[in-house]
Amino acid sequence: MNIFDAHCDVLYKMWLNPHINFYDDASLHTNYHYLKQTGEKNIQCFAIYIPAAVHEDNRFQVALDMIDIFYEKILIYSDIKLLLSKDDAHKLKANEIGAILTLEGCDAIGRDLTKLKTLFRLGVRSVGLTWNEANAVADGVLEPRGAGLTSFGEKVIQLNNKFHIWTDASHLSEKGFWDMIEIADYPIASHSNAQSIAKHPRNLTDDQIRALFAKNGVIGLTFVPEFLTGAEQASLHHIFKHIDHLCFLGGESQIGFGSDFDGIDETPYKLNNYSCYQRLIEELLRHYPERIVKGLLYNNFLKRIPF
Repeated sequence: MNIFDAHCDVLYKMWLNPHINFYDDASLHTNYHYLKQTGEKNIQCFAIYIPAAVHEDNRFQVALDMIDIFYEKILIYSDIKLLLSKDDAHKLKANEIGAILTLEGCDAIGRDLTKLKTLFRLGVRSVGLTWNEANAVADGVLEPRGAGLTSFGEKVIQLNNKFHIWTDASHLSEKGFWDMIEIADYPIASHSNAQSIAKHPRNLTDDQIRALFAKNGVIGLTFVPEFLTGAEQASLHHIFKHIDHLCFLGGESQIGFGSDFDGIDETPYKLNNYSCYQRLIEELLRHYPERIVKGLLYNNFLKRIPF
């Protein structure tokens, strides 16, 4: 089956350690070898994540460095195709891999919309507004004051709308979410789960999930154990609990996966890396009709590509 994974942190890991080889380095949860041996036609989103320790004057340069890694060390394989449009995604052939650049938090752009437009021109097709803390756009989910969008944040979303770019709600404060959902034309949550199943601030409430579905958005269920169970351990069974709940909320055709591979230390039992998607597929087919499984794995995100 085809696989669409809406979030991984491979670029961050490779930026931290320039000696990592994307081809088959076992220190990566997601590498070329795993992508090739798993699934039939895959789309992988590669996030640009700037750690808070990077001085604000250097953050845009670090984003450019990660994009350089993307072009120089990942797109070098002839069967990995840069996806800049829905047409590019539909043109993917069997055994090819589509690669989408995403931005995890707007810290890299500071208060400069020209920098955001530059990232669009370099291939970014999804913009997460924050990480866990505050920036010039909004408060993140762990920022104590819990404020919403700034006026600059509204301009960022308006620019996303103009360029048909996904606005990603993952990591955003609850107030920020409600501000965002009012004005974003193309909202998603690339890697978040259901708070009513696992009470974690990074997960979305039922009201948030319903609002996301009402705006034709997709939620990418993530494999972070704490977001699956509220604890440090999880299994495939816990993923199904979130799927069942999201289906109950009306999202049967608006659920996907955003693994957060390479952004996490612990993974669910028997889901150690990207190659284990095959095990997940087999279990999904035991629990749900094939039509539902194909949507979860690939079609639900594919159908809602706005660019």
